[in-house]
Amino acid sequence: MSAPAPPWLTVDRTVVSIALVYPMRGPAGMFGPTCELCAQLAVEEINAGGGVLGREVRLVPVDGGAPPTEVAAQVEALVSVGAVQGVTGWHISSVRQALAPRVAGRVPYVYTALYEGGERTEGVYLTSETPDAQLWPAMRLLAGEQGVRRWFVVGNDYVWPRRTARAAQRYALRGGGRVVGQAFLPLETHDFDGVLRRIERSEADAVVMLLVGADAVRFNRAFARAAMDQRCLRLSTLMDENMLLASGAGATRRLYSTAGFFAGLVTQENLDFHGEFARRFGVEAPPLGSLGESCYEGVMLLAALIGQARTLDVRAIETAADTVAYHGPRGRLQLRRRHVRQRIYLAEADGLDFTVLAQI
Repeated sequence: MSAPAPPWLTVDRTVVSIALVYPMRGPAGMFGPTCELCAQLAVEEINAGGGVLGREVRLVPVDGGAPPTEVAAQVEALVSVGAVQGVTGWHISSVRQALAPRVAGRVPYVYTALYEGGERTEGVYLTSETPDAQLWPAMRLLAGEQGVRRWFVVGNDYVWPRRTARAAQRYALRGGGRVVGQAFLPLETHDFDGVLRRIERSEADAVVMLLVGADAVRFNRAFARAAMDQRCLRLSTLMDENMLLASGAGATRRLYSTAGFFAGLVTQENLDFHGEFARRFGVEAPPLGSLGESCYEGVMLLAALIGQARTLDVRAIETAADTVAYHGPRGRLQLRRRHVRQRIYLAEADGLDFTVLAQI
């Protein structure tokens, strides 16, 4: 007798199952719980409205914090046996690059993390920010209002930080400044002393932070201990409220973040979202932030794609994709050339919260 299939390979053809790939470990694991809850809230709202294609939607969690090849193999197995009909979630670009070729043309894949841009794989749709719409306007504004001319880039050593750093060099020159140094560090870095010395010697006005989760938290703490926040500001494209809380109020002075969502945005859509999140998960749920909230967006877009095409066929979904729009905490969003276009904001940390300064 053959061994029973593992639980994550269970096939139920009466539902639409979605692989939710989000970090359960590693530097990004700190906002994994918010990712899961936001995705679950989206599923509950979709099911309350009749589901997708008249079928209930269910999530199949996958640990996106595992090595990229392992994540890709697990999701491919789920797709191959028909255990999932779509993929979404927040995970780093290295995981996306391993995963996309394994599911391309087989099921729709909605990637929710901000990323370096340029993804063109068939059947991959992207809900989050790219450097041209996120980093460049923020650098331009800080150059104009804070007089920043000398930028130093600190990132983890993989595709998103490295490609974004190349973009930052172009943006700095375009804004009348230049990048005076850069450093790329392994995921799970704990010692930032050498990098901080390099930043100090460079006489940088600002640091572009391209660090993930707990790595960014440790950098913030080290930055404050070295009193570097008195001499230059920080700008991050990956910094949410969970990361502020972990950093501590004393480590967030002159820290700026740019994103399409902040928990403190005063819009009717955001207020409604906060109300539903608190009603469903209670006031002690993990803090809302752009990274976790993106998983709500991912589930909503995936459901909208399937609903608009009225089928799970990936070719039909691709054909109808540019007519797809949906409503969520970020407002009404439209898909164009597989990317969602949205409003982007610049915010400054105020202790453990963000104050939104401008739409950029």
